[in-house]
This record gives sequence, C-alpha cells and structure tokens, in this order.
Amino acid sequence: MVAHARALHLYKTMHLPGKIGIVHTFEGKVPITDTPENRHARDLDDAMSNRFMLDACFHGGYDAETRALIDEILEKNGSTLVTEPGDFEAFAQAAKEIDFLGMNYYSSHFLEAWDGESQVINNSTGEKGTSVFALKGVGARVSNPAVPTTDWDWPIYPQGMHDQLVRVHRDYPTCKEIFIAENGMGYKDDFVDGKIDDTPRIEYVAKHLAAVHAAIAEGVPVKGYYIWSLQDMLSWSNGYNKRYGLFYVDYKTQQRYPKKSAYWYRLCSERHAIVPLEEVVY
Repeated sequence: MVAHARALHLYKTMHLPGKIGIVHTFEGKVPITDTPENRHARDLDDAMSNRFMLDACFHGGYDAETRALIDEILEKNGSTLVTEPGDFEAFAQAAKEIDFLGMNYYSSHFLEAWDGESQVINNSTGEKGTSVFALKGVGARVSNPAVPTTDWDWPIYPQGMHDQLVRVHRDYPTCKEIFIAENGMGYKDDFVDGKIDDTPRIEYVAKHLAAVHAAIAEGVPVKGYYIWSLQDMLSWSNGYNKRYGLFYVDYKTQQRYPKKSAYWYRLCSERHAIVPLEEVVY
C-alpha cells in the first residue's frame, strides 16, 4: 500500500498522460450461518482480504474498525503492525489522486469461526473437495451446500460480485470508476473432434455479467469488463491443467481453437447484450 501510494503520487506529479489506479482481487465474505461468531470471522477475513487495501487507497488510512480487526489477527498470531510516520501521509495524498479501482472477481468465501492453528491445503489438481483453508485468528472458509463450486472448490457466487461492487460504491464514495479487470472460470475443457463445449463457462460468465448490469443499474460506476482470459495459459497455482481461455491452446503444437464460449462472447459483443446459450452456433 505504501509503494502504491508513493508511485501513484509520483505519476501525478510527473503529469503523465492517462489514468492510474490499483487492481485487487476481491473476495466476497459471507457467514456460513448467521451467528455472532461466524459474522466476526466474516469481518476478520474481509478486513484482511479487502478492507486493508480499500481503506488505504480510498480513505487515506485505516478506519478504526479495520485497524482493530487487523490488530486482533496479528495479536492472535504473535505479531504487530509496524508502520512509519510517512506511510499515512502518503496514503492521504494518494487517496485524493487515484483515478480508478480494478476489481478481479472469481469467487466468494463462506466463513465459520475457527479457534485452531492455521491449516491450508490448496486444491491444485481439480479434485473437488480437497481444499482446506483455515487461518488462526481469522476463520475457516467452508463449503456451502446451496452454492455450486468449480472443480477447484471455488464457489460460483455471482451475488458476491454484485455485493462487492455495491459495497465499494457505498463505503468508498471517492472511488470514481471501477473496472472488472478479471472475471472468468477455470475449467477442465474437453477437446472432442476439434471442438470444445465449455457451456459451464458460458453460464458462469453470463451470470456474472448480469450481476455487473444489476450493480450499474443501482448507480455503481462500472466502466469496463475484461474477461479472463483470451486464451489458455499458465496458472500460477495449477500449471496447465486449469484452463480459463475463450480459445483452447494445444500446448504441444501451439495450435489455437475457439471454444463454444468464444462464439458466445463474440455474439454478446456484437449485440451489446447477454445472448441466450441456445443461440450459439459453433
């Protein structure tokens, strides 16, 4: 946050063309059941994952509640937040100058209270049900039987995207513009006779586009949407077995093949509308 603030202010003092902002991966946080303990776990994870960035960038410092939540996490882990006096001066200056917020959104988390030590197992293979994520002093991210997940245990929860957009607009009103910098679905694409039917990806993106439209209708200043991604590529945690692209890449030959989602997305772009799945011909 300090490096961001200083770089942003330097950009502005150099009178460079264009706009400057920050991109962050947002994660919706929802208590798995409505109890005080689970709500507190939700707040702790939200402070760590979202508010710690948003407060610094758009409030020019940390709200008292955010700081209390962060201090609680650190205390339970035997640590403290170390800051320098100039940090908050940099935050305050950059908060007046930032042009936009970029939101990466893929999933939300359902939280329950957790009193144990940290346990983290990353599902890097796409074998459903193998993820474990519980942080000491924060909470445990658990599955919600009512919400479908990807093969990598990521809840498919477009409501979370809508809620995060509305929340930013409500709680950080100095945020002038929001861009969806990344949104898409990792999937095990089946290549059959030169075609890739990735209908689940289309359904995922369509629901999330609808969530963006709903937020815009409520006054949220969303100015752009960037799908992730144009073509399959390396995933930092899943290698090449997790595919996000609209175009399938044969990694041995480097040949590209448009997936069903590519034809669908083209139709959406041409019509400026979310096209029904049954209208896709590929």
